[in-house]
Amino acid sequence: MSEPPIPPAQSSAHAVHAGRGKPRTIALIIASAMFMEQLDGTVLATALPTMSRSFHVDPLYMNVALTAYLLSLAVLIPVSGKVADRFGSRTVFRAAIAIFTIGSLLCGLAPSLTFLVAARIVQGIGGALMMPVGRLVLLRAVPKKDLVAAMAWVLVPATLGPILGPPVGGMIITYLDWRWIFYINIPIGLVGMVLASRYIEEFREAEGTTFDFRGIILSGVALTCFMSSFELVGRGIGSLVSVGVILATGAAAALLYGAHAWRSHAPILDFRLMRIATFRTSVVSGTLSRISVGAMPFLLPMMLQLGFGLSAAQSGLVTFANSAGSLFMRAMAPWFLRQIGFRNVLVWVGFGATLLLGACAAFRPSWPIAAIYAILFVQGFCQSLQFISYNTIAYADVRSDTMSAATSFYTTFQQLSLALGVAFSAMAMALSGRILGHDQPQLMDFSVAFLAVALVSMFAPVVSCTMDPHAGSQVSGHGTNSASAVNAAPAE
Repeated sequence: MSEPPIPPAQSSAHAVHAGRGKPRTIALIIASAMFMEQLDGTVLATALPTMSRSFHVDPLYMNVALTAYLLSLAVLIPVSGKVADRFGSRTVFRAAIAIFTIGSLLCGLAPSLTFLVAARIVQGIGGALMMPVGRLVLLRAVPKKDLVAAMAWVLVPATLGPILGPPVGGMIITYLDWRWIFYINIPIGLVGMVLASRYIEEFREAEGTTFDFRGIILSGVALTCFMSSFELVGRGIGSLVSVGVILATGAAAALLYGAHAWRSHAPILDFRLMRIATFRTSVVSGTLSRISVGAMPFLLPMMLQLGFGLSAAQSGLVTFANSAGSLFMRAMAPWFLRQIGFRNVLVWVGFGATLLLGACAAFRPSWPIAAIYAILFVQGFCQSLQFISYNTIAYADVRSDTMSAATSFYTTFQQLSLALGVAFSAMAMALSGRILGHDQPQLMDFSVAFLAVALVSMFAPVVSCTMDPHAGSQVSGHGTNSASAVNAAPAE
């Protein structure tokens, strides 16, 4: 490999109360916090029409409740690593849960849409710190031989959130009040803070941490503009001129940031990390693949409801197959990576996941339901294995003194690519409708969108072909003749 192996995680950052938590315990605490965030987002989307009636506003305007949160993430995720280095990863992670919980309480108490948007921004501040700092805690606390299995546990909420969100939201709206969508976060948040205090170690950089304020402003403007334009296009809001102006502003801020980062010793988003081959491959290839991850929850339920004529409950039972495949894979990821290695997973499993995504374009009401279930199950299995590999290999060769910068950088681009997936699939559907000459989405429009997303994602395994065949072997155990290099479950 072109980069030296990562040294022990605590070599440049000192830990307080070493040995507090065990790998699986730490992974589950982080996963629970992220599950709270994932569930909140999917439940909220279900409740927006009811909330619009409560606030006496047009449902279209309720989109701002979603975008306000995403914008908070885009602006603040880059600073999360520096904040954790300065104040300690356990302190910041616990504070992030507290801020998110307080934001949830304020959302539940919101008397107006304006108040709700402000409360969602507070939630976004907590979420922006919770995601990358939680990952940073895991990377620094879990031994490398247990990293794949621990990462599999952490990624479970990304699967469970979309599964449980719609039915939970429907039950709350039907039998309680939409405000309970936010209130249910309060006990989860309180328990999370207690467990974080007890089991998670305090990691803090030994040397003083400086904040790149100019970089924070420029990157914040650029990311806000890019995220805003993706959301506007994805939801069909705003004119082409307004979207173009926002994109141009973002591009100008990005260029200014690039010039600044070139001169800065410690920029807020350090593109010098892209010199690390495994990190670069994971960012570039993962961004291409995550477009499909962002598009799938957007396209599939609408295809089943608008194209097949299924109810929301019926479509949920079908889409469950995709998430079930993902869950089934979690315990098997270490075995696969030990047997065939990261490169083969990202190339061949990624290629298979993309082909199966494209196969969704052929779904028709006349298909046997068992065939649809089978394709979605296997696609979810392959895609989940692919992303556990991305999220692990990204840090295989990152030095511990740059780990916080790497997690901030990686999570920022992860968030952008998911938003781009929604926007790109929506644009593909809109273009198909204009070419075919109809205003309302038809089944063929969904097919075109699935094929377009699959075409973009197909470049991901091509990029992964450039990876060293032995990349990440110290993490996966592939080719090391060591049965203990990767365990099926973290050591207790």
